[in-house]
Amino acid sequence: MEITTIGIDLAKSVFQVYGVDKQGNVLLRKQLRREQVAVFFANLQPCLIGMEACGSAHFWACKLQTLGHTVKLMAPQLVKPYVKSHKNDAADAEAICEAVSRPSMRCVPIKNVEQQSVLSLHRARQGFVKVHTAQANQIRGLLSEFGIIVPQGIAYITAGASADAVSTGQ
Repeated sequence: MEITTIGIDLAKSVFQVYGVDKQGNVLLRKQLRREQVAVFFANLQPCLIGMEACGSAHFWACKLQTLGHTVKLMAPQLVKPYVKSHKNDAADAEAICEAVSRPSMRCVPIKNVEQQSVLSLHRARQGFVKVHTAQANQIRGLLSEFGIIVPQGIAYITAGASADAVSTGQ
């Protein structure tokens, strides 16, 4: 028998793999360490592989596609209804395999390296803006303890507390 569909539960170091044939017979239940994944799939006939869209999923999707496999990423909340027993990595891999075989399953587009790079820059900038805003609010709060009221808005903080922007309340 030939494996046609595989579900992979991604993790940091140990991945669970679950594979079935055309009739849905289980042919593969395997645990792979991170360094074994590429070698294992390089030696496997091309098939449909399903994964949850999570950290490192886009990396593995691109890697497995270069090996000739068809990869589909699914939102975790769409896979959850297919978990049959207690939640664990092996049960998740089985549920992913079941979910990816559904013709109506909605999939997440796989991002290439360039798209991931741009998104990483946006996320980093968003984080800096969030920290910057929190620090400005902290400064405003601390100054208000001394009766110095600074209006909302980062411009009032960066203006150096000009006389127009600051009210001492006296």
